[in-house]
Amino acid sequence: MSTDTGRRGGEWLQDWDPEDPERWDSRLAWRTLSITTFTLTLCFASWFLASAIAPKLTNLGFEISTDELYWLTAMPGLSGGLMRLVWMVLPPIIGTRKLVTLTTVLLLIPVVGWGIAVQDSGTSYWWLLALSFLSGIGGGAFSGFMPSTSYFFPRSKQGTALGIQAGIGNFGVSLVQLLTPWLIGFALVGGSQFMVPKPGKPAEEVWYQNAAWIYIPFILVGAVLAWTLLRSVPVTANVRQQFDIFRNQDTWWMTLLYIMTFGTFSGLSAQFGLLMKNLYGGGNPDIVSGTGAAAQVLIDGYSLPDPVKYVFLGPLVGAGARVLFSPLTDKTGGAKWTLVSGIGLIGSITFTMFYLDPNLSSASALKSDFDMFLYGMLVIFLFAGIGNASTFKQMPMIFERRQAGGVLGWTAAIAAFGPFFFGVGLTTFSPWLFYLFGAVFAVMCTIITWVRYARPGAPKPS
Repeated sequence: MSTDTGRRGGEWLQDWDPEDPERWDSRLAWRTLSITTFTLTLCFASWFLASAIAPKLTNLGFEISTDELYWLTAMPGLSGGLMRLVWMVLPPIIGTRKLVTLTTVLLLIPVVGWGIAVQDSGTSYWWLLALSFLSGIGGGAFSGFMPSTSYFFPRSKQGTALGIQAGIGNFGVSLVQLLTPWLIGFALVGGSQFMVPKPGKPAEEVWYQNAAWIYIPFILVGAVLAWTLLRSVPVTANVRQQFDIFRNQDTWWMTLLYIMTFGTFSGLSAQFGLLMKNLYGGGNPDIVSGTGAAAQVLIDGYSLPDPVKYVFLGPLVGAGARVLFSPLTDKTGGAKWTLVSGIGLIGSITFTMFYLDPNLSSASALKSDFDMFLYGMLVIFLFAGIGNASTFKQMPMIFERRQAGGVLGWTAAIAAFGPFFFGVGLTTFSPWLFYLFGAVFAVMCTIITWVRYARPGAPKPS
């Protein structure tokens, strides 16, 4: 990393060193954090639009199979991961102001597209899949925003700063999933559609485009704020120089750990609603077929859960944990909390596995299993959120500043494939087998954390 004195003008800072109190402008740093966090929240909302919209597409009259729905919610993970590989190298090349402004403007493409597409149940599946892919623009932003923000803060404050930005940004997932059921209930712009909320229930008038178009004015405000108020740190590193992180073994270890934490968070955030629907709701043919002993549970009084009413809780818990635990990682180090995260994930994944095969013997048994499934999922989100905070504290401590930015971007890029891997896994394997793999992976990552980072005398205490 070097300071490019040739970069002059109002955008570029001069003589900037966060580790030197005399050369660090804390007000500028926190202003940068505020604006980039606001826009990152919009990025996450855009990225997870498909996860909020897809579970109800069949209720709107779209003829889409269960596997196709999984692919719709998986595609943003694939594109988000690919786009993060691009965004991760941009901060030292184009600077914070251009990076944040351009990314925010690009969010308009998938947001406007979804608003148009959901108004016509005849919209082709391939166009919906293309919109899911374009939603990855919001996912790609993370690998540019986080390294860029790290340039503005001293190492002693990076755990808190990055935790706040990532955690509040993650709230964008809950935001889009929480607001969608409310937003679709009244007219804003465009015509209405009719949705059958549950099998056998009368159709309801809805305005589903609101779920996307509500974010347009906020995106425009975010782009203006970014262009007028942000500045850039003159850090230079070309693509070849940034790729020297791959010669450091800790890049690969930390990639695995962030897959365990953020990969789990993003993957489950995207698939939570569909998984709930297909296990305990209207997507389970054994429950809603109307024939056989299993269908008796509906007659006995079992109420099909509406995934839209629950799905926001998981990302909310995970994002909240990331924000709340980030200051603790600045005080105690990140490795200890990554160890706690790994152990917690092993336990919570194993617990939830017992409720992936619902007990259909009675309505009360099925309701009890659903409650345990929901609680287990929320605990998984909790420990994933803790690990998201702790790993992002570890990386700036393990690597020097330029490399730390690159590693933050790289690990975030790979973990962003979480929605894609979860979608493919749940369409290829049974949920129980897929969760078993997750538990085994968490065991491996916990061992890595202990041996490399957390034990007394560890090679890289962090």
